[in-house]
Amino acid sequence: MNTVLLEASAFSLVTPDPGMAIWALIIFVILILVLGKFGFKPIANSLKERENSIADSLAQAERARAEMASLTAKNEDLLNQAREERNKILAEARDAAEKIKAEILDKAQAESAKKLSDAMREIETQKKAAIVEIKNTVGQMALQIAEKVVRKDLANDSAQKELVEKLVKETNAN
Repeated sequence: MNTVLLEASAFSLVTPDPGMAIWALIIFVILILVLGKFGFKPIANSLKERENSIADSLAQAERARAEMASLTAKNEDLLNQAREERNKILAEARDAAEKIKAEILDKAQAESAKKLSDAMREIETQKKAAIVEIKNTVGQMALQIAEKVVRKDLANDSAQKELVEKLVKETNAN
């Protein structure tokens, strides 16, 4: 047991031992070869896949950005077309409204002129009827005057003249 303690006390990590260094180097080389065969390839493949995945994602993002820009441009075009169409419809509506307004004004003026014409004809008719009525009234008055003159026993011409003047004044007063 003493020999184990002596060997254990002789073993130190700080003091270099050439045998131990050779074994450490052999183990390190074997470890590198095993890792190279079984560890580094999968890690390298994973890194390559990750790199490809990132590149694909960037490409997709670029395509999406380009598509978004294209859609934005198309939307702007559609909005411009819609604005133009709206302006065209509004202009047509204004034109139609102005045309309808003009037609209504023309129709109203025509109706007004017709009513004025009808009113003038009615006035003329009423005027003629009034003149006829006045003529009839004057004729009746003349007959009444003549009848009164004839009925009165007139003795002289001066009484007859006085009566005619009196009746004419009465007629003018009415």
